Amino acid sequence: MDLAVIAAGISDGDEVIMPTFTIVSPAFSVIKAGGIPVLVDSDPCTFNMDVSAIESKITPRTKAIIIVHIYGLPVKMDEVLAIAKKYGLKVIEDAAEMHGQNYKGKKCGSFGDISIFSFYANKLVTTGEGGMILCDDEDIANVCAKLRNLSFLPEGPRFVHYEMGYNYRMTNIQAALGVAQLEQIDTFIEKKRAIADYYNEHLAYLTCYGFQLPVPYTSYAENIYWAYSLVASDETQKEECVTKLAKYKVSTRPFFACMHQQPVFKKMQLFIEDSHPNAERIAGNGFYIPSGLGLTEAGLERVVNAFHQIFKPLETIHEYSRRLKD
Repeated sequence: MDLAVIAAGISDGDEVIMPTFTIVSPAFSVIKAGGIPVLVDSDPCTFNMDVSAIESKITPRTKAIIIVHIYGLPVKMDEVLAIAKKYGLKVIEDAAEMHGQNYKGKKCGSFGDISIFSFYANKLVTTGEGGMILCDDEDIANVCAKLRNLSFLPEGPRFVHYEMGYNYRMTNIQAALGVAQLEQIDTFIEKKRAIADYYNEHLAYLTCYGFQLPVPYTSYAENIYWAYSLVASDETQKEECVTKLAKYKVSTRPFFACMHQQPVFKKMQLFIEDSHPNAERIAGNGFYIPSGLGLTEAGLERVVNAFHQIFKPLETIHEYSRRLKD
């Protein structure tokens, strides 16, 4: 993301529109380049940025839009690309959680002027750390290739540098690990969806307790469930649930914190006036439950049984479905 932001031409005073509900990395990268993140609230169902709010954030200083596909469903790319074209903005596509995902039949990571993937340990394809940049602009590609290698020049005297660069090289061993896993990406996605199907069937009754379960599909994509997420009715319910699950040896993880609520940015006097209620609700009340590729059938049953002990099923899935139809 550091290199993508620089290669997109972001510099002092440039504004970059991005979601408030995401990992902190995009905001860090924009600020390090001298830019100013401009935050957008979340769609309450998919958790992705509310693209209908983007246009109202555009000013003469806006240079780019960073979209971040969240947890398993993509952002509405058609609308983002139309806005970017209308105002002459660059699109940086963060597809870190979208390995193998499609938007209207086209691969995520192929939409941005610059797109990035993460290979962190919890991604569908992992090399332990590191990532990948994609683009179809030769000039941008050359800038990224140079910057990631300490700004060595492809030609000319060795160890003579004309600009600052970074050591963002990936080792051949890491790359080999990633390539071997990429060959199994369809199998990985199939397993993720099978895990989610099991949870969707056995935890559907949690909606009666006020929980929000993941959206299985939209008009433009089927969820790949990078993480299986739950949003409680409020923070008290969330904390009580997480604490009780831990007693049953079921681990959980919190959601991302909103950018406008991050202490590091408050110290910088950023986002002081920001309020993004959808994102605040999602971030404050949400958590993941186990859904890693190593999860066994017995592990799935243990997670579901723990929920059944904490929140007694009110009725069978069949009866619940029939009641909804009625």
